[in-house]
Amino acid sequence: MSFFDVVFYLFATITTLAAMGVIVARNPVHAALFLVLAFCSAAGIWMLLEAEFLAIVLVLVYVGAVMVLFLFVVMMLDINLLKLREGFWRWFPFGAGLAGLMVFEMIWVLGSRQTAEVSTAIKHAADYSNTKELGRLLYTQYVYPFELAAVILLVAMVAAIALTLRRRPGVKTQNISEQIKARKSDRLRIVSMPSEPRANSK
Repeated sequence: MSFFDVVFYLFATITTLAAMGVIVARNPVHAALFLVLAFCSAAGIWMLLEAEFLAIVLVLVYVGAVMVLFLFVVMMLDINLLKLREGFWRWFPFGAGLAGLMVFEMIWVLGSRQTAEVSTAIKHAADYSNTKELGRLLYTQYVYPFELAAVILLVAMVAAIALTLRRRPGVKTQNISEQIKARKSDRLRIVSMPSEPRANSK
């Protein structure tokens, strides 16, 4: 067993245990921290596959942004843990059946790969750029799926903004067009007032 195999099994074990911790943890904050650990160990597996760009994106986007947002939301909300556990045993058979189906699919996929020819990872030179190769594939071979995914995400973003936009009476908002059309005569008025002589102090 080589050094890379030892590191891979170490990261795989940490990822599996962290994923189980996300499910088993009773505290939502602990579950979010377990998920951060799972993401970091998965990034280590990507590094072993020479996919440095994906590993960095996984850490920066999911750990640095998404999970921090989830963690702050969970810590700010007053979550009633007892109420969350009320329907646990009612949905336990469904969850156990779904978990068994996923385990069966993983065993079936891994068993079929063992019978097929397993291709070893290609060792690249030191000047190989994973980011450059990924960009070349995205903008040449997969340019249409990439643009389609961008359009779908844009439509989803616009739909989310439109669904959450509410116009409530009595709320103070800015009218940009009225602010641009404002003139000095509308805002400033010069008033002529007669001056009064100041009484001499004795």
